[in-house]
Amino acid sequence: MTSPPPRSPTLWRHRNFMRLWSGEAGAQFGAEFGGIAIPVLAVAILGANEWEVGLLGAAGTLAFLVVGLPAGAWVDRSLKRRVMMRANITRALAFGAIPILWAAGALQMWHLIVLAAVIGFAQVFFDVAYQSYIPVLVPRDKISDANGKLESTAQLAGVAGPGLGGLLLAVVQAPILLAATAITYLGSFVAIASIRDEELPAPRDQRRPLWTEIVEGLAFVWNQRLLRSIAACTALTNFFASLLFTMLPLLVLRDLEISPALYGIALSVGAVGGLIGAVLAAPASERIGEGTVIPLSALLGVGGMALFALMPVFPSIAIALLMVGNAVTSVSVLVYNIAQVSFRQRICPVPLLGRMNASIRFVVWGVMPIAGVLSGVIATTIGIPALLWLATAGVLLAAGFVVASPLLGMRRLPTELNAH
Repeated sequence: MTSPPPRSPTLWRHRNFMRLWSGEAGAQFGAEFGGIAIPVLAVAILGANEWEVGLLGAAGTLAFLVVGLPAGAWVDRSLKRRVMMRANITRALAFGAIPILWAAGALQMWHLIVLAAVIGFAQVFFDVAYQSYIPVLVPRDKISDANGKLESTAQLAGVAGPGLGGLLLAVVQAPILLAATAITYLGSFVAIASIRDEELPAPRDQRRPLWTEIVEGLAFVWNQRLLRSIAACTALTNFFASLLFTMLPLLVLRDLEISPALYGIALSVGAVGGLIGAVLAAPASERIGEGTVIPLSALLGVGGMALFALMPVFPSIAIALLMVGNAVTSVSVLVYNIAQVSFRQRICPVPLLGRMNASIRFVVWGVMPIAGVLSGVIATTIGIPALLWLATAGVLLAAGFVVASPLLGMRRLPTELNAH
């Protein structure tokens, strides 16, 4: 009988991972500050309407549609750590420009839209490199553990960040909070710059035409039935969820007249669900099944969306519905994402990781700028309450792709896939 391979040392002793983790922890808090400060700045200070809020939401995700595919090939050719460092500097400068323009009395809505697009382009490259860097940085048997730790921190920031941001908005104005966001990205840059790894760039003589490498990433996703089902579910979910979440600040801050401070606190209380989801993801996969947990978490997300849609119906308990809806949605998203991202990282060859992740991101995030623009059009035409129910029905439809797939009932997901 052969003995099982020795397990790698705990990640708590992995110095490079701890540096990445600490840098990302700060940046996640900054992202939460930015996530609440930018909508408040647009709606409460610049007086944005549905159309402008839709454009702002589209600008933030436009890059996934424009450069999502080539970004993967470029990341596979580059040192991923350096890509992340450049992205963080870009985000720090873009966030820092907003309070400068505001202090000069020159800030306009178009500035916010353009800077949101710049931040989005930097995010594309950071996210593709970040997801592709984990298998490079840590041993394969620690990938799920690393993702769980990183997601737990992200959800901890999701719990504390909006509430802290909301409280700070009661003391300082939104542009000042965005200056704090810029500082957190600078801190992440320093932490990542201190990492020492053994990654080497892809040899130039092994590079092929960019389009050939892009097609390889798309083909890897398309040729695997499970990945196709996951990508379809995630893309359609993101499309309809973007319709809802783009208009949510207008509903809360303008129509329901909830203060920015209370809005932030409500998001923080609701985000406890995300922290619970990050902690429970691995045990849930073990108990329910690695495959089964994916469709079940997708169905759970439908319930969270329905609670958001009930807010205009029951305005007296809108805050409670916002909290619970956000909690349920966060549990769903975290369990779903940890399961499917760990699966993707585990089965994909390292040289193809960037292109595989970029192909998935292009499909599942590329729909979001389209949804952002359409959300403004739809909300103007049928109203925000009707849009919320449309989004809920769409997310239910999206869940069907994984519910009807072989994932339902699978105890163990394969580590190697065959084309189907």
